[in-house]
Amino acid sequence: MYRHCLDRRTPTSREHVMDQLDPPACCGDGPPVTGIDRRAVLLGAALGAGALAGLAVPGRASAAPVIYHPFAAYPVTGTWQDHLNRGSLGGVDFGMPVGTRLPACGAGTVQNIPYNGTGGHTVTIHHADGYRSQYMHLSQFLLGNGATVSSGTVVGLSGGAAGAPGSGSSTGPHLHWHMIDPAGVRINPLAYLGQQPGRLPKTSTEYDGIPGTIFYQRMQNWLRLTAGYVGPIDGVPGPNTYAALQRAMRAYGYTGPIDGQPGPNTWRAVQRLASGHGYTGPIDGVMGPNSWRGFARFLNQDRWD
Repeated sequence: MYRHCLDRRTPTSREHVMDQLDPPACCGDGPPVTGIDRRAVLLGAALGAGALAGLAVPGRASAAPVIYHPFAAYPVTGTWQDHLNRGSLGGVDFGMPVGTRLPACGAGTVQNIPYNGTGGHTVTIHHADGYRSQYMHLSQFLLGNGATVSSGTVVGLSGGAAGAPGSGSSTGPHLHWHMIDPAGVRINPLAYLGQQPGRLPKTSTEYDGIPGTIFYQRMQNWLRLTAGYVGPIDGVPGPNTYAALQRAMRAYGYTGPIDGQPGPNTWRAVQRLASGHGYTGPIDGVMGPNSWRGFARFLNQDRWD
């Protein structure tokens, strides 16, 4: 079981922003990744799409999506079979507090359906290949109809409190997730993914050197298990995540404040950790692709799933 509390986005102080930049090639941490920062793309997509409005029927994204499991760290409170047993067409329920941020499980376009019968407020993500993903019992929509989203873009906030607006027939806070195939048949997203509930997927940062949603989910889960982090496993690091990181980095020589605003000393300690997992660059406090790869190899250990 997991405790959850508000964990805001990464602070935007000058020092923190500078900490996120790739080093110059001369720093010995490999060539910088140019042009694309995954977190910036996701944030930009969320901010840009959030301004969209209207009732246009959403179109389809232009590329086939990669679906992932955004809710792997939350307990399953209702299985697919549980739903079938009580006459539902199927779904999987994840216990989480009202107001939990809900990342898109894959790229697509958004359709909001307010007061959708027993499902209450429902977000449908239309994927490029004709599949749809639906989240039910939301407390709040965050994007307009027709908004184009990337995988990991937050599309709404969870709800489900009995009798609350948008909860439908829910009797307690949770998220209901199911998918619909191109033939219109509701399908189990966990079966589609071939995953078991409660286990996080591995991060691709180990190979591409670019930290993203799954990377930060794994980091948060590691910190939950080892460093007292009690926020959501949502892949959106904020002050609580980074304060826990700083506590964990005491074991790697960090002696600075536990203030949730990582600077070069925090990242030097992270590089020392990464050096035990294939990182061979300088301990200079400037994270780049090779630093992230080494850190990701550590986070991809089965014990942090």
